[in-house]
Amino acid sequence: MSSEIRQLQPQQVWNKFADLNAVPRPSKKEGKVIAFMKAFGENLGLETLVDAVGNVIIKKPATSGMEDRTTVVMQSHLDMVHQKNNDTVFDFETQGIDMYVDGDWVRAKGTTLGADNGLGVATIMAVLESETIAHPAIEALFTIDEETGMTGAMGLEAGLLSGGILLNLDTEEDDEIGVGCAGGIDITATRAYVEEETPEFKIGFEIKVKGLQGGHSGMQIHEGLGNANKIMNRLLFDGFENFGLRISQIEGGSLRNAIPRESTAIVAIDGIHEEAFLLEMQLLADTIKSEYKTMEPDLEIIVSKCETPEKIMDLGVQEGFTRAIYAAHNGVYRMSADIPDLVETSNNIAKVVLKEGKIHVGCLTRSSVESSKMDLANTLRATFELTGCEVDFSGDYPGWAPNMDSAILKVMTKLYEDLNGEKPHVAACHAGLECGILGQNYPNMDMISFGPNIKGAHSPDERAQISSVKKYWNFVLEILKNIPVNNVK
Repeated sequence: MSSEIRQLQPQQVWNKFADLNAVPRPSKKEGKVIAFMKAFGENLGLETLVDAVGNVIIKKPATSGMEDRTTVVMQSHLDMVHQKNNDTVFDFETQGIDMYVDGDWVRAKGTTLGADNGLGVATIMAVLESETIAHPAIEALFTIDEETGMTGAMGLEAGLLSGGILLNLDTEEDDEIGVGCAGGIDITATRAYVEEETPEFKIGFEIKVKGLQGGHSGMQIHEGLGNANKIMNRLLFDGFENFGLRISQIEGGSLRNAIPRESTAIVAIDGIHEEAFLLEMQLLADTIKSEYKTMEPDLEIIVSKCETPEKIMDLGVQEGFTRAIYAAHNGVYRMSADIPDLVETSNNIAKVVLKEGKIHVGCLTRSSVESSKMDLANTLRATFELTGCEVDFSGDYPGWAPNMDSAILKVMTKLYEDLNGEKPHVAACHAGLECGILGQNYPNMDMISFGPNIKGAHSPDERAQISSVKKYWNFVLEILKNIPVNNVK
């Protein structure tokens, strides 16, 4: 890890971020980072506990003269999205993130950076460790598994926290103060099918879609980025229509909240069609690349001959499957009628796996309106059920409804304007934040979300802006100094 990172300003934050990024912390496998955070709190002599699901809570008393201020919960999640480039050799369960400075940005070598939400965690760590920062009583809440189910926030019990204000440090635009977010639900379609022996006269091909940007399936769903699963299906559908292409297996996408960057399929066609098939695939590939040339300049579609697969999927199931993927909605479903430029409802066809007689399709549907979320979820369910799939809804989590009368919002809006000479952008976002879930057990807590500039989250292009982190840190310090007096008797 580059020593350059530890020299960046503010050093308190970047040093803690470097410490954190040396600890493996992929979602669902946070044991090492939980132990790291527990030791961190205990070594500071602060009250530290790990709850039943693995969330870490560290409590620090108010500094002198701040004892009458409202207790503040500072909250970030410990886990990170584990995505890497196809040619990068990296084990997220054993290795720390390899970071470097690129101008005004910090990046990782071939992997996600973990700034989402590691910079929030590092900020809280810096506050807990400091002996000079003025602040009210702090309850630091480090949740687990935010990226793949929000099970940490869901499992947090009522009564563990007493704070009246929650600062969620998980927003990715430094001029934005978040007051609301989308809820989400996972839609998983599965079915078994009979594999057939591949006829002798067929030959095998491997089709690869790669080079897409990928990205955050909430914050970037409106950008028109390519979805590898949809592009692959377009190629397979065309190959079947024109040459009777038969599918042996597909492996596309990975994480539910990441726009899929890559997909690979093994297929078979009649040997007599080889030349015409390759020509047609090249023409279609050129067409698709032309459509995406602005947003996806590095898109590659590669069709190459391979060993003929021994098995292919049942023809009737294949026809239904490719039509279902074609019909399944991907991208923006509805824009908000109430908040300008806000995506209300969307879907990401995140993962498509087909092999050894089993189909698995994973989607993440998001919406700030519960009824619209379920409308799209049922649309997808109907689409996949029509082709014989079983459809399961899971991981349902609520959105966070904006409170424009929030007291801390008024404090932060004024502070931001005083510090920066302009008004902040007060907004709801299409990402999933933990505030809505936490609010179920802590309904009277005044919540807000903010953070530094982070681009390309959930992809190996993730990067954090150095100058923005400095701006954000100054904002944090001013907020803590200006927390209002606790009027609750």
